[in-house]
Amino acid sequence: MKQYTAPKPARRPRLVLPAFFLVILILCFLTSLNELRFDSTFITHFGKCALSTSNPEILKLNETTSAVQDLSGEEEELRILIGILTLPDNYNRRHFLRLVYSTQTLTTRAKVDVKFVFCNLTKEDQTVLVALEILRYDDILILDCKENMNNGKTYTYFSSLPSMFDSENDTRTPPYHYVMKGDDDTYFRVNALVASLRPLPRHDLYYGYVVPCPSMDPFKLYMSGMGYLVSWDLVRWVSESDIPRAHLDGPEDKTFGEWLRAGRKAKNRFNAKWSMYDYPEPKTRCTHELWNDTVAVHRLKTQEKWIKTLQFFNVTSQLRPSKLYHIP
Repeated sequence: MKQYTAPKPARRPRLVLPAFFLVILILCFLTSLNELRFDSTFITHFGKCALSTSNPEILKLNETTSAVQDLSGEEEELRILIGILTLPDNYNRRHFLRLVYSTQTLTTRAKVDVKFVFCNLTKEDQTVLVALEILRYDDILILDCKENMNNGKTYTYFSSLPSMFDSENDTRTPPYHYVMKGDDDTYFRVNALVASLRPLPRHDLYYGYVVPCPSMDPFKLYMSGMGYLVSWDLVRWVSESDIPRAHLDGPEDKTFGEWLRAGRKAKNRFNAKWSMYDYPEPKTRCTHELWNDTVAVHRLKTQEKWIKTLQFFNVTSQLRPSKLYHIP
């Protein structure tokens, strides 16, 4: 008799196919993430390149800032050093400028350091009074030079910064993205300055008020001494190159522009006119009335001009009511 054998139960199919699809889905997801990263990087890079004035077209800073910020996602901290060239004995002017800059509250993610810059101390009272300022405020840079206006002080300022601020362990990360040289009769509105710089390149950059007054071409001559700014790589170049070292004498802003031209530097140039301008009195072709779209006002030679400028920009608007004072 033929023995009956019960049929073996059917094997349950292994989940090979679903697992395979799961792997494919994960790979697709990772790929899409990479593509998204690439796309956002490309868009940001493209946006910055579109603003670069490699040909002498004029950048309208206030019209482009918000658009580029929206594309770039979360704001990165922007680090700016403003060096105000002054004299050791100008104590009152420094104290006044500390009020002007310390009360400006940044409304964006940025770090703006304002330092007062002068050459070696020469008087006994300076060694005491300046030392007290440093102890209290820590906002002074004393350069190893003899005080001068157009005989190398600006060179000493820029060329000294890498040894002061560069990290020996990390030369790839600059301590500041941008460094500005400014006058002590110039009022810088730091939020407007940050907003105008945020969409710009952080390499090989030269920014300011192009000279002469009628010119709108940042490649023609140079930026006015009221306040010009360069990226940190150009600061390092000034400290290392023989070109600036061999040509120190002459109007400092003009000389600085000649260094860059001789070294074929600053391919990214940006004219901040008319967000930077001279105070409107007396009227010249370099002036216009005070207006809201202002980065810097120059030639504030008197207390009256400072007061009128600060009143126009309503700098005391954040003053809170108090029983301790009454200000009309």
